[in-house]
Amino acid sequence: MTGQFDNQVVLVTGATAGIGRATALALARQGARLVVSGRNRAAGAQLESELTALGAHAAFVQADVSNESQVAQLVDHCVQHFGGLDVAVNSAGLEGVRGSIMEQTTDTYTAAFNANALGTFLCLKHEMRVMSARRSGAIVNLSSTMGSRGNALAPMYVASKHAIEGFTKSVALEACAYGVRVNAVAPGPIATEMLDRIAGGAQNLPMVAGTIPMNRIGTPEEVADAILFLASPAASYITGQILAVNGGKTAM
Repeated sequence: MTGQFDNQVVLVTGATAGIGRATALALARQGARLVVSGRNRAAGAQLESELTALGAHAAFVQADVSNESQVAQLVDHCVQHFGGLDVAVNSAGLEGVRGSIMEQTTDTYTAAFNANALGTFLCLKHEMRVMSARRSGAIVNLSSTMGSRGNALAPMYVASKHAIEGFTKSVALEACAYGVRVNAVAPGPIATEMLDRIAGGAQNLPMVAGTIPMNRIGTPEEVADAILFLASPAASYITGQILAVNGGKTAM
């Protein structure tokens, strides 16, 4: 197998569903050696089988990105069993509980920030630990259209995605000294189970599509293409940036 990621060791968190899963499959087709993680062991085993069937050297490691010891072990697995870490895609996250700020609690805050902001922080910390020593690497975080704008009924999700964009820009500045690039993609509405939940069911997706200039929902594969671009040598002079993948939604 040959491709633009031939023999590169790539870590993808949140890989068992949605954008993370599509990204892992796209990387496998481009020759990457993959360590994929998530909390669902059965889905992870299935993904590992699919990646192997594509000819990739792949392993699933169950991990909760809000647990620092598990994140450290996950990154160390890349080094000890695959020989290093060239690219990391920090895709793990959740949408949080929708509702008015008056209905939110410290529990809904903690759940959203642990999965999204804390998880991204811990991944960045340990990925940079390895990449800085190697003096090379590329990291792509997962933000959202709501990482740069508000939403009246998603305060915890919005705030946590704003935090991810802050981490991306700040760590990118530090990482330049080590030859490491750090960027993020900010998807708009994408055809995933998460979007179905946010929209209140698949029956509401046509209404969501009507809010997008391109008049359709995006696909996980389209976001994966953007992630692969940012992680590739084609983006060698791009760092600290947030790439919107949203059908023109934020151009309005």
